[in-house]
Amino acid sequence: MSSKGNTRGTVLLLGGTSDIGREVAVRVCDGRDVVLAARNTAALGDVDKRLRDAGATSVRSIEFDATDLASHRAVVERASESGPVTDAIVAFGILGDQARAEHDEEHAAHIAVVDYVAQVSMLTVLADVMDSGHIFAFSSIAGWRARRANYVYGSTKAGLDAFCQGLADRLHGTDLSLITARPGFVIGSMTEGMKPAPLSVTPDAVADAVVAAMGKGSRTIWIPRSLQLLAWVMRCVPRPIWRRMPR
Repeated sequence: MSSKGNTRGTVLLLGGTSDIGREVAVRVCDGRDVVLAARNTAALGDVDKRLRDAGATSVRSIEFDATDLASHRAVVERASESGPVTDAIVAFGILGDQARAEHDEEHAAHIAVVDYVAQVSMLTVLADVMDSGHIFAFSSIAGWRARRANYVYGSTKAGLDAFCQGLADRLHGTDLSLITARPGFVIGSMTEGMKPAPLSVTPDAVADAVVAAMGKGSRTIWIPRSLQLLAWVMRCVPRPIWRRMPR
């Protein structure tokens, strides 16, 4: 399958139901083919229409199970049937249930697989397959210093962030850039029902920030920028106080 109007490569969204991922895709899809990879393609809703309204030349969906690591390269190859992937948005992930994970080792391991192991696998495939363009990865303030209230999820983000810093260095001097987002609490479907934390952001704000960074090489972005100051303050909080910090 190909599109004569696609001159800037294919946009691949891994995690088609992600609020942030969809917003990024909408901002970069004009005149391009878009592939939505999701575990449950029936849950994609109206994203197809949104992308077409935003100028996408074509939109198709493929099944993608992040935990099936052996399938990752084949997923990227299928997405490339529309033309080479030049923007890959790695937006899949779960928050998990911290209370359950403290007693259920399978659940704790599942969070680790989806939010870290699968991310490492897919990012490695993308960096190997893509010749140019952008890869978008999503870290979090939760990974800056793990908190008692969400240390399982936070530990995966800490690992992912470290991996992305090394991968960005590996890609330095090439035509492929890695843009790593470090947002604060994101108000969206994943955090529905939770009380927003200070310096919370919306999926729109995260998408605007990462898209604005395109074409400037690999970089890591705090969203909002003022979050970086808070992060450095967090490093200085004594551990007896820190362990009582809320999510």
